[in-house]
Amino acid sequence: MTAVLARVSLLFLLAFSAFPAFAFNPDEVLSDPALETRARNLTAQLRCMVCQNQSIDDSNAELARDLRLLVRDRLVKGDSDEAVINYVVSRYGEFVLLKPRFTARTLVLWGAPIGLLLIGVVAVFVFSRRRAALAEGEKLTSDEEARIRQLLER
Repeated sequence: MTAVLARVSLLFLLAFSAFPAFAFNPDEVLSDPALETRARNLTAQLRCMVCQNQSIDDSNAELARDLRLLVRDRLVKGDSDEAVINYVVSRYGEFVLLKPRFTARTLVLWGAPIGLLLIGVVAVFVFSRRRAALAEGEKLTSDEEARIRQLLER
């Protein structure tokens, strides 16, 4: 009986440990469900500057809490989602966005691997054509053939 109870407890524990543990506190939740939904969507897009691989929605860092409160405060004051994002970016820089905006800088960042790949393909094509042209070469003269035979007979 205890073995069955232990297995059920372990199964229960494993089943509920798979759910994400959100870091926001109950005192951060807004009373308006629509504003809270907008706040959760925005905080999921912003990077925790301490953890760097988590959104501020998932982070327990104090700075992440401050940013969650800032986002909610800006929404309560009537800012649009874009205005809130722009405000946070103006204070913390583009790095705070988990998904960077499409700008000239990010175009270079995302386009560089494609450009380098194309340059590599062209280089391989050019070098292989040159090598094929060099491989054909010229035929030996009869004097050169005689000299080689002489060297091989030694």
